[in-house]
Amino acid sequence: FFVVKKSQIRKIVLKNRNLFNIKNKKINFQNLLKLLNHKSENKKIGLYFPIGSEVCTIDLIENLRKKKYIISLPVIDKNFDMSFYEWAKNNPLNINKFGIPEPLRSKKIIPSTLIIPLLAFDINLNRLGYGGGFYDRFINKLEKSKKILKIGLALSCQKINKVPADKFDKKMNYIFTEKKVYK
Repeated sequence: FFVVKKSQIRKIVLKNRNLFNIKNKKINFQNLLKLLNHKSENKKIGLYFPIGSEVCTIDLIENLRKKKYIISLPVIDKNFDMSFYEWAKNNPLNINKFGIPEPLRSKKIIPSTLIIPLLAFDINLNRLGYGGGFYDRFINKLEKSKKILKIGLALSCQKINKVPADKFDKKMNYIFTEKKVYK
């Protein structure tokens, strides 16, 4: 019986994702947009600005903006809490100490839907993030007062047999890849 640590999985999957040829393998955001039309409680969406080899959300953000969704991006504060602030395409972004682009802290948004980056996932909708626990804590806090739709974006090469999950890890409602939608 061999136990693999989350940190080992992160290294392996990140390497695979960096090597994955995404050309001509885009996620079909039309299916995601249809889902949001049916499932999203309101038009407030928390997204992420892509870095490195993460699934690119720029086209998705533009499609959502055209459909009058309110786009917000995460900001990490000094206490390592995460909040979402409204962001428009031409608004500047600051790079935080983790190298992640953040919007200016102008208008705080409480999203009803989160579209979340991930490093690895399994067919049970478990998500392995980068290890900071920011999304898990944010979702935990938010779900105390409202239902939230959690959608992970990944490439098929990020799927593993089993994500080691503990009681603090939050499952996704859906995970979209370029090949399949897991639900």
